[in-house]
Amino acid sequence: MNGFRKGLLAGMVAIAVPLTQASATTSTFDGAWNVRISSSSETCGNGATVSIGISNGQIASSSAAVTASGRVADAGSINVTLSTGIKRAVGFGRLSGTSGSGTWRGAMCTGTWTAERI
Repeated sequence: MNGFRKGLLAGMVAIAVPLTQASATTSTFDGAWNVRISSSSETCGNGATVSIGISNGQIASSSAAVTASGRVADAGSINVTLSTGIKRAVGFGRLSGTSGSGTWRGAMCTGTWTAERI
């Protein structure tokens, strides 16, 4: 292996090791959360509640009916995608301590959400 390739490989390893260690740490927001989804439009529905789990900053649904995925940053900013069947919504916002809030949008609807740690 020539010097350039060795240097490139060493650089990639040096970058990858801290990233691997950082992802293995526990996030401040890990645990179970209830998310209440609201819309000002009656045709879009209003008041649904979804349970999600956060583990190492990764979001997953706690329900078989709704699939959740996304990420929570260490500072609390969150982006999440919820889907059920062919319906899909994307949400953005912030978690802080044991609560959070933000906005969401789907193909034909928009609204707000609030979250509480269970």
